[in-house]
Amino acid sequence: MVKIKVFDFDNTIYRGESSIDFAFYMLRHNKRILLFLPSLFWNAAMYKLCLASKETLERRINDAIKFIVRDKNELISLTDSFWQRNRRKLDRRMLRRIASEDVIITAGPFFLIDAIKHRLNTKNLICSEVDWQNMEISYFNFGENKVRRYREHFGDKPIDCFYTDSYNDRSMMAISDRVFIVKDGRIRSIK
Repeated sequence: MVKIKVFDFDNTIYRGESSIDFAFYMLRHNKRILLFLPSLFWNAAMYKLCLASKETLERRINDAIKFIVRDKNELISLTDSFWQRNRRKLDRRMLRRIASEDVIITAGPFFLIDAIKHRLNTKNLICSEVDWQNMEISYFNFGENKVRRYREHFGDKPIDCFYTDSYNDRSMMAISDRVFIVKDGRIRSIK
């Protein structure tokens, strides 16, 4: 059976947190986000430091989405213009490692990553999902949810290498033969 490589997106392929960068980008077009930024940043930082639960982060993000986003088309349009400006933050060295059969798995929302998929060398994207009718994240793709979603799409297909920036991805690390931590463009083997 052919083994594949799996890549986290933020701080691995993309230099930074794409969702946070997108939130800042939205500020110019949607001032309602200002009310939620402090809480979102605090909860995201606490989660990254493994000090907050994903459920807490989920609630805060969904509260923000319901208040901030009023129109799906507006959001899609902002996403396209965001990537015109921010595609330079894609790490070319990491992109060269990605083959068409490989997978990108991220907590970022599908609409944000899907808009840049033509530059990612693979169509295999596993992301958080948005329920547009209720204007909320319907599936948060982080922690053990990444493994659950990976298994739904690829069954028991073995993972040769997993690239990530965070130990929050321990569940993905556990099912991967080799694991690499990516920090500021440098790659270090930890398994």
